[in-house]
Formats: sequence, structure tokens, C-alpha cells
Amino acid sequence: MRISHIVENLNRGGLERVVIDLIEQQQLMGHDCQVVCLFEPGRLAPEIKQLGVPLTSCGKQSGVDIRALREMRAAIVGHQSSVVHSHNAMAHYYSVLATAFLGCRRINTRHGMANHPFSWKREALYRASMVFSDIAAVVCERARENFVKHRILPEAKAITIYNGIPVDRFVVRNIAARQKLLSETGWSDDVVVLGKVARLNPPKDHHMLISAMALIHAVEPKARLVLIGDGPLRAELEALAKKLNLESVVCFLGDRSDVKDLLPGFDIFAMSSTTEGYSISLLEACASALPIIATDVGGNREIIVDGRNGYLVPPKVPTQFAEAALRLIRAPIDRADIGLRNRKFAEEAGSIRAMANRYEPLYGGKFDTLTLREAHLAGKP
Repeated sequence: MRISHIVENLNRGGLERVVIDLIEQQQLMGHDCQVVCLFEPGRLAPEIKQLGVPLTSCGKQSGVDIRALREMRAAIVGHQSSVVHSHNAMAHYYSVLATAFLGCRRINTRHGMANHPFSWKREALYRASMVFSDIAAVVCERARENFVKHRILPEAKAITIYNGIPVDRFVVRNIAARQKLLSETGWSDDVVVLGKVARLNPPKDHHMLISAMALIHAVEPKARLVLIGDGPLRAELEALAKKLNLESVVCFLGDRSDVKDLLPGFDIFAMSSTTEGYSISLLEACASALPIIATDVGGNREIIVDGRNGYLVPPKVPTQFAEAALRLIRAPIDRADIGLRNRKFAEEAGSIRAMANRYEPLYGGKFDTLTLREAHLAGKP
């Protein structure tokens, strides 16, 4: 099968990571894939080229860009794609226009909750484009219910397909990874390291996490926080850490390409977001056998069962986040048990192979939304 994946770009993020991993798995399954970027190629584009996958960048300008549409159409025609799989709203309605009268199957995946920021214009265009589309996959059941409730997606065309990751590339928590992380941060062996992987932007709410860290550190002085990722709020967050006297407690490691090597050095994975879809970061934390504290937003509760494989806390409440963290900090045996449960979940329900297999019926046009939904939901922890 010849498949065109349409994205806005391949800058570092969960959506982009999923697309690259899915393409790699689809190649192993015998499919012929290409990537078409609506805007710039992005920082992860070299990974696609290393896979030997064609990549076209349309360089879209602001407003309606007819030239970008023509470039997208030319790439799809040139590849002779029978399936066009777009990712998120703008990539989808542009792909629908670009494939007019080509006879391609049109599949879309919505990777988030569409609520930050919410755009009526974007969602109206997306809803109109679904008239000419075959089906939309939504990455968690909570998001699917939200899209259907607000009539952005018709229920007959909405299906939940959980994200996946290449689980076998992640190793569980280990001493060597911990020593590497401690060497980079300059911390002593007796610290307990909480870590987060996310862009430093408003939806990830690092402000709350750093505020919670001040409460945690006041009670447990050996607690530390590692933040992996970069973004527009870095200077502001560094200033907050300084204001709270946490300069030696919070370490900003910036944008990293070796996340899978750093994760096994954490003791606890922390997620403080105000919105999420089906988080790749949480799946990677599970694959690394980490206990997790996460805000109860989006699809997080479809990965974390509170009290079983981590803790769910309300967003924007640093006191409750700190309380959950202190429970784990004081219980190393529980941390280990929870981590192993998370690894088992990742292996059984969170693999990229399982995700790719779930898309096969959609590509072939042989699906029933109700039957598929029941099958996918059976993969919940």
C-alpha cells in the first residue's frame, strides 16, 4: 500500500514522534510511505531521510496558500498514494483539498483535545472537510467523546486508536542511567529525581510543577527535578526557580535527542499539563518502568489508574501534586512495583506495532466503528 502522511511539520513533539515511528513500522509491514509537510520540514526531518522515506516541504505562507496546495497535490500524485493519512486539523483540510478527484482514501488522526488554543475557524474547516473523509482516528476515548459531543466529528466517523511507541528501544530504570544523569546534573547519589519531558510552553504548566517542587523540597531536601525540553517559557521558568531558591534543585537540560537514555535515570516521572491527548511522554515513562504522577486531563486516565500504576491529581493544584510526590519519594519499594506494572502495560498495549495493526483496517476500508472501538478500548490498563 502506498501511503502519504501529511503533517504541519516535523518539529520535536509527540505527534511528530508518533508519525515517524508509525512510518518505520509500516515500512516493516511492506508499505511504501512518504511525508508531506505543510510548512517547514522541522528538526526531526533527518530521521525520515535516514529511513529512506521521501519528504516534501510545501512551505505554506499565512492565509490560503494555493501554491502549497499544488505542491502537496503534486507530491501525492507523484507518489501514487492510495491512502492519504493526515495528522491534526489543518493538515487534514489542506489534504482534502489537495486530493480532490484523486480517489484516495482519506484518513485523519487528531492527536489532542483541540482545546488549547481552541479555534472555531479551524474546527469549522475541519468539520466541513470530514464530509469528504473516510474516518478520523482520535488518540484517546476522552478526546473522541469531546469531538463528538461538540459536533466536530460525526460519531459514525470517529474511532479511538491509542498511540504506540517502539517499546523495545526503551530500557527500565537502572544504575548506569542514573549515574549518567547524576554526573550531568552534579547531584549526589542520595537524591530522588523527579523528571519531566515536554516543551516549555503554557499547556505543559511547568509553573505548577516548579511551585510543587518548592513544597516537596521543603519537606524532602533530597528531592530534585529534571526538566527536558525547550520552548518560549524557559527564561521565565528559570526565573521562577531562582525566585523560589531552587536553582540547585531544578535542572533544565534543554532540548535533547537522547531522551530514551535519560529516562531510566529518573526515579519518578512528573506530568503537570493542563491538556493532553494520549501522551507519548507517559508511554515512554511506562516503557522505562517509572512510577508516574500526572494531572487528570485528556487521556492521562486511560494510561494511569490512580493508585495502581501512579497517581492522578487535579491540574493547577501544586499542593496535591506535592502530596502525591511525597508518597512516592518515601516508598522506594512501591516505586519499583509501580514501575514494573507500567512496563508491562507498555509492552502489552502501548507498542507501535499494536498501533500500526489498528490502522490497517482503516487503510483497507474494512472496518466497523463500533467493533473497532470495542477492540481498542480493551487495551486500556
